[in-house]
Amino acid sequence: MLDGNSTSQQVSAFSALVPEFLLYAEVELRFAPQSLLKYRDCLSQIQRILGDREISGYSKQDVLSLKACMHRKGHSVSRQVSILASFKRLLLYCREERNLLVLDPELIVIPKRPRREVLYLSSEEVERFVRAIRLERLDGQLCLAAFRFRTLVEALLGSALRVGELLSLDRSQIDFITHEAKIVGKGSKERVAFFTDRAIFWMKEYLRMRKDTHPALFVCLGGRSRLKRTDLWRPFGRYRKLAGIMKPVTPHLLRHTAATQLLFNGCPIGHIKEILGHERLETTCRYYLGLDHRAAKQAHHRFLLYPRTEGGQVRAE
Repeated sequence: MLDGNSTSQQVSAFSALVPEFLLYAEVELRFAPQSLLKYRDCLSQIQRILGDREISGYSKQDVLSLKACMHRKGHSVSRQVSILASFKRLLLYCREERNLLVLDPELIVIPKRPRREVLYLSSEEVERFVRAIRLERLDGQLCLAAFRFRTLVEALLGSALRVGELLSLDRSQIDFITHEAKIVGKGSKERVAFFTDRAIFWMKEYLRMRKDTHPALFVCLGGRSRLKRTDLWRPFGRYRKLAGIMKPVTPHLLRHTAATQLLFNGCPIGHIKEILGHERLETTCRYYLGLDHRAAKQAHHRFLLYPRTEGGQVRAE
């Protein structure tokens, strides 16, 4: 028979608190499904490395051990950031929502993510990639799977949406007259997405070809279920090779491609922020400001001017 202390320890054990925290994150913090999966994975890694014990028993030394283990395993900085941030968020929940005595979350120092070069496709690479998607079979009949994939690619390039946002759309959400759609983006925040004429054309054609009644904009063949992220990796890899592109073409790379195209065509950074659905302008600037070297050179010649001088002295104009 368990006494009161044993029951309390079981309830406050790491493994018992994780499901509670994830439910809280889903209901109160409105975490997206993908975020919840990521937190679950990161917290399971922490439990595997440090062991399952009472939450109050973890110390700063355990955090150092966790960091050392991740370093030995060769985890990327991004992976380390995700795991440490998950641990920090769990401890914060335990302290503020459960009133448990735990390690101060502020003692977990999270490394800074290195600034990575933003990869994107050039206009020429975009055309090579979409042309590599053969829409007809050898018998001359249209291939619905290829047509669906081409439509998805065009929709990503023509909206700058995250792939999860696009896959969550129902066909009824698309306003084909205004070229808009209300979506629920990252952090469960609602915003309006915009589509180019080209993207709208492909979506109309794809929907016209479908015979099913499934509400989703993109469905698996036969219209039995909504298309998922895992359904996309193989065709992205196949058509990248057929197009002869060395860059790792992914849905997120197409989002970067759309964003950089906006930038290169002179779109103000504030508008790019709204189109991408970034919460803070700093995020947009960190990724994209400074990519347009042509505009930077023009600005250099236009604005880096000094007053004319005579004999080494500055002469007022």
